[in-house]
Amino acid sequence: MIEILELTEAEMMETIENLENNLRAIRTGRASATMLERVQVEYYGEMTPINQVSRIQVLEGTQLVVKPYDRQLVKPITHAIAAANLGLTPQGEADLVRINVPQLTGERRTQLAKEAQKYGEQAKVAIRNLRRDANNAIKKNKDLTEDDRDEALEDSQKLTDSYVEQIEKMVETKKKDIMAV
Repeated sequence: MIEILELTEAEMMETIENLENNLRAIRTGRASATMLERVQVEYYGEMTPINQVSRIQVLEGTQLVVKPYDRQLVKPITHAIAAANLGLTPQGEADLVRINVPQLTGERRTQLAKEAQKYGEQAKVAIRNLRRDANNAIKKNKDLTEDDRDEALEDSQKLTDSYVEQIEKMVETKKKDIMAV
């Protein structure tokens, strides 16, 4: 019984980490190196994360400067950022790429807040599916007494509730961050 709940909790933690990564990728109106986290650049025939082939700096909170370790990557980085549909327009220069991060409009902020909410809902569904799987495993365990089974199901629900609450707090924090002007 304890093994089932420990395994379920580990999987729930993975869901939280996934949500954190998804929320981190949503921009908040300020320039941040994490905005480019999911951008992949072709480097010697392999798709490589942009932060492994360049240094990313934030200037004055409104501009990103991507300085590749290899000057020949300026053009591929420019194309990769443009193709990533981040709403950013990269400008390739001699040995770096500049990206001016425009201020978010009210409409765009609302869209991003909805996107954050959507990621939160997906995470909650994943948590509930993990609870269902754990509950099924507990119910099938013939070694447990009825009291132990009821206690394990109750613990499973408490675990689920705590993770759902954590997800709601993360999403609300992100939405406040997005909506702050």
